[in-house]
Amino acid sequence: MVEVIGVRFKNAGKVYYFDPEGKLIPAGTKVVVETARGIECGEVVVENKAVEEDSIVRPLKPIIRIATDEDIKCIESNKSKEREAFKICQQKIAEHKLDMKLVDVEYTFDNSKILFYFTADGRVDFRELVKDLASVFRTRIELRQIGVRDEAKMLGGLGICGLPFCCSSFLGEFQPVSIKMAKEQGLSLNPVKISGTCGRLMCCLKYEQDAYSDLLKVTPKVGDKVMTPDGPGEVLEIVSLLRGVVKVRLDAAPDFVPQNFTRDQLKVV
Repeated sequence: MVEVIGVRFKNAGKVYYFDPEGKLIPAGTKVVVETARGIECGEVVVENKAVEEDSIVRPLKPIIRIATDEDIKCIESNKSKEREAFKICQQKIAEHKLDMKLVDVEYTFDNSKILFYFTADGRVDFRELVKDLASVFRTRIELRQIGVRDEAKMLGGLGICGLPFCCSSFLGEFQPVSIKMAKEQGLSLNPVKISGTCGRLMCCLKYEQDAYSDLLKVTPKVGDKVMTPDGPGEVLEIVSLLRGVVKVRLDAAPDFVPQNFTRDQLKVV
């Protein structure tokens, strides 16, 4: 077992493990650590805990220090510089007449690099833009194209449920969502009704999928021959998967209106 703490660098971002080096660090504490991107400052969201060695990615790096007042001031300063860099980049994009939408700007903690996140319908030749930005900021520049789901996660907003986007409030990583989930849950296949603000299938389709998958295993399917309290019949429709109600046409009365039965009343034959 290895003692670790979980650190997050963005709201609802992925959690990364670090070695606390024997220090007890409570959740909410800002810490300075070394990552693949360089020196960064993040927030502890998982307090000291022991995990299996095979559940972490080696090498497990130690924290450099608990953030000082100077570190906090540096973060605030970077946020101010990011707003200014956003305006400048938008102007440069317009000057170069590039078909791209700037979404966010991020300074690394040590100011060694500035990342510009953007969306575009296709590939964008931004080489001249990078040169232009490098001459203005005199540091390393990275332009990173992201998808519409990542854009929604960065910008945030309210979903059709009236609550903040799941992706920007608590989802650390996107989960795969398919149209099959909507079918199995008996939802309308109208794209407008099952798509989020980003235009992709709603993340929340994933939440109840396991429950629906389990119910489908124990509920007779359309076309199954079943034995009912009123005799044998054939399943015509699943009326309500959650309530376990199906519509059955009885063999003894094929011309009469089909009857509803619960799954507990039926036995597949």
